[in-house]
Amino acid sequence: MTQREGSLEAPQADSSVSLLPHLEAKIRQTHSLAHLLTKYAEQLLQEYVQLQGDPFGLPGFSPPRLPVAGLSAPAPSHAGLPVHERLRLDAAALAALPPLLDVVRRRQAELNPRAPRLLRRLEDAARQARALGAAVEAVLAALGAVNRGPRAEPPAAAAAAAAAAASGVFPAKVLGLRVCGLYREWLSRTEGDLGQLLPGGPA
Repeated sequence: MTQREGSLEAPQADSSVSLLPHLEAKIRQTHSLAHLLTKYAEQLLQEYVQLQGDPFGLPGFSPPRLPVAGLSAPAPSHAGLPVHERLRLDAAALAALPPLLDVVRRRQAELNPRAPRLLRRLEDAARQARALGAAVEAVLAALGAVNRGPRAEPPAAAAAAAAAAASGVFPAKVLGLRVCGLYREWLSRTEGDLGQLLPGGPA
């Protein structure tokens, strides 16, 4: 390992250590992207709900929290992990999301063919998740903490989601709501985790 590579490992142990300028710039850029995409994810979720009809969007409606194969919600226990471990989990979730969003888009194309903006948002979301995931992986590599952990198999997860989406209209709509919600949650978690690495961020 070169001296330069070794110097990048310091932030793993203490996020208050001064980051190298190019590394700090990379983290700031990725954090800004996560912040922007979190806003887009909120808009996607709102538009998705609006277009599903009743009972979606009605006050007091609480859809069943269907499990999504290959992807779970961020766990509260993640907060106690080192920041690079949390970023590994973020990267794995971002890798699992695009094929799931593609499944939702295809089903919505059947259920809401006259909602081109929603379909476009879903397509954009899948592409944006890939872009942010690649950026998080680049940050991990720069920190000397390459993501070597086990990863979900997106094709298998997507196949399971497609089977669930095909089981009926209401389950398909609930699955889409769940995937859009998970997309927003993981983007928000990624934004927060990247913020931990920025100077002046939480310890």
